[in-house]
Amino acid sequence: MTMHPITRRTFVAAATAGAASLALPLRAQGRPITLVVGAAPGGTTDISARMLAEPLGRLLQASVVVDNRSGANGNIAGQLVARAPGDGHTLLVQYSGYQSITPLLQPVQGFDPARDLKPIGHLIDAPQVMVVRADFPAKDFREFLAYVKANPGKVNYASSGNGALQHVTTELLKDLTKTFMTHIPYRGTGPALTDLLAGTVDLTITTPPPLLPHIKAGRLKPLMVTGKARLPSLPDVPTAIEMGVPLEASSWFAVYGPSSLPADVQNKLSAAVRQVVESADFRRRAEEQGAKAVAMAPAELAALGVNERAKWERIVRVAQIKAD
Repeated sequence: MTMHPITRRTFVAAATAGAASLALPLRAQGRPITLVVGAAPGGTTDISARMLAEPLGRLLQASVVVDNRSGANGNIAGQLVARAPGDGHTLLVQYSGYQSITPLLQPVQGFDPARDLKPIGHLIDAPQVMVVRADFPAKDFREFLAYVKANPGKVNYASSGNGALQHVTTELLKDLTKTFMTHIPYRGTGPALTDLLAGTVDLTITTPPPLLPHIKAGRLKPLMVTGKARLPSLPDVPTAIEMGVPLEASSWFAVYGPSSLPADVQNKLSAAVRQVVESADFRRRAEEQGAKAVAMAPAELAALGVNERAKWERIVRVAQIKAD
């Protein structure tokens, strides 16, 4: 992806001007900064981390690497970062479901992401898209509902894990439409998509970034969007609300550090992440993925996590979703 020359010069100049003040606390021993991702490669959390890594490294004058640690609904990655030294070299690129839903389903003694992870900055917000395998016998959402109602229990759907937002959203869809589908959980969006593309499962509901290439290639069929408005990247795909289903759900992705992170390092990291997220290049890349770049201060991000947990707590209880 080529950045416009003026944008590139402006970004590099800004990065150079701010690098000295941003990088000083983080350059001890020349160690890299690790962005831990609690999901397998290929999903939106992984894509978000890789969108952040290179420009963040330029700003902080450090190498930035992505470390995928999937499993346990994000708890493996979350605990790893929570227990890391508070020096700013180990950070978590977190998915909203793991921050706000996992603790409701799979509480871990001695670990709570809201308490043990310190908010740094918000990256992107993305509605979800419902897709079915290309040969699924329905051309649109209304035909899909008719097929599922006529074939209760025969349709299965993939998610990135039990209790993931994909799972919770689809269970809410089932409740709202009075349909029955079988849940097939995977260890991440990447493996779930692999089986969906192979025809092993029928559908999934997830964020646009990993779906768009397959939709454009005709390997997946989009049926509806869970956001308030249609996506510019999928203008012909209606929202659930347009289809008469009051379903609205978005995923967000953000950066956290261990709770032991000193305030000055937290603030410098937050400033660097904000500078990346507000850059024209990052905004454009997010939009191309069907998402929106959204910068937030640490306090705003903390409040978002609290509000989301309260929202999904009710839905988890109504749908009787349990951890594995």
